[in-house]
Amino acid sequence: AWVGFLFVGGGGVVGVGGGIAATLVGSGAPQPLLMQMAGTMGVGALSGLAIAVKVGVTELPQLVAAFHSLVGVAAVATAFASQMMEVGHATLTHQVAVYTATVIGAITVTGSLVAFAKLQGLVKGSPFVLPYKRFCNVAMMLALVPIYSAYVGAGALAGVPALGLATLLSGLFGLIVCAGVGGGDMPVVITLLNSASGWALCAEGFVLQNNLLTIVGALIGSSGAILSEIMCKAMNKGILATVGVFEKPLVKKALAPGAAAVQQEAKTTTVGSVISKLRDANKVMIVPGYGLAVSKGQYALSQLITSLQKDGKTVALAVHPVAGRMPGQLNVLLAEAGVPYDIVYEMEEVNEDLDEYDVVLVIGANDTVNSAAMDDPNCEIYGMPVIKVWESNEVVVFKRSLGVGYAGLDNPVFYKGNTEMLLGDAKDLLD
Repeated sequence: AWVGFLFVGGGGVVGVGGGIAATLVGSGAPQPLLMQMAGTMGVGALSGLAIAVKVGVTELPQLVAAFHSLVGVAAVATAFASQMMEVGHATLTHQVAVYTATVIGAITVTGSLVAFAKLQGLVKGSPFVLPYKRFCNVAMMLALVPIYSAYVGAGALAGVPALGLATLLSGLFGLIVCAGVGGGDMPVVITLLNSASGWALCAEGFVLQNNLLTIVGALIGSSGAILSEIMCKAMNKGILATVGVFEKPLVKKALAPGAAAVQQEAKTTTVGSVISKLRDANKVMIVPGYGLAVSKGQYALSQLITSLQKDGKTVALAVHPVAGRMPGQLNVLLAEAGVPYDIVYEMEEVNEDLDEYDVVLVIGANDTVNSAAMDDPNCEIYGMPVIKVWESNEVVVFKRSLGVGYAGLDNPVFYKGNTEMLLGDAKDLLD
């Protein structure tokens, strides 16, 4: 998944760069105008570079979300400019492209801004519950049809009000949909917005009659959609169920008699005790999560892995498909620290063998190892496949506190008899 995400992003850079070059070459603009265009692009390039240099690995998801919103802004602005510059009667293809770029671009803008706000902690990560949400979503989507008819029937400037109304309605749709998605589903939202930005770019290519933009936009859009579907399957949910566009609100099921477990007090442990466990263990599994990225503990983890391997221990890492806040965030983090990739496994590759491991170290992960996803029908992530760390002999959870994870859910694994909590900053504890 993470290789696909990087491929999609790289394709966007190539496509937009090629589109800019082709536009400049074929514009036939006089030199003074070309200098103005070059200056504007220089300001944008330097601004992007300055922002990206300051952003760490943990802030990459919100950076991606923020930059996706700029793609949407560009698509909407291009559509409006093309509409206002149309002197004669536009072709049907051009009108469809302008309207499509406007709608998808507006959804991308507001959706990306909401995703940024949630990931940055500016608003709560819990889903925003809107009364009659399904009715509102369907009504807004249906309303876009008569607005399109009014837009097509109008002239160049006369079609601008209809285009503006479509922009407002689409922006509101993107706002409501993304605000209703919980924190645990944010990685899927990021890939969906990536796909939307690709289709906006594709429509923009039709508007500008630029084949390269159209082709690369279609590549980004389809790749992002496929990646989103892969991630949804990993969560045992459909895309529509994940974003809640047409789905009914979650109806909590009654627990079977005796299914409700009595919550016990979590057992804490010390660094010295964990060291003793690792010395006595032959097979060690490590499950990293977003907490490892926040603490910047990947290098300390890499040193621990090297030390264990030198002592003859079998060490493996298990990465959940939606670990972190965006696809592949943990994989990139581990690769950056030089962790051998041949010992990094996907969830499906290790779940059946976890009972063979003496110790499992859960470092900064919570929702991806939550047993309630399998045992509690009342749980919001019920049905999502998780890494079954509790099936090993012993579990040590590295965590800042006993608080809930990003999805806002308690984790029964913390209270199991074979689990101990090592509280503190992951990097400090690993050191």
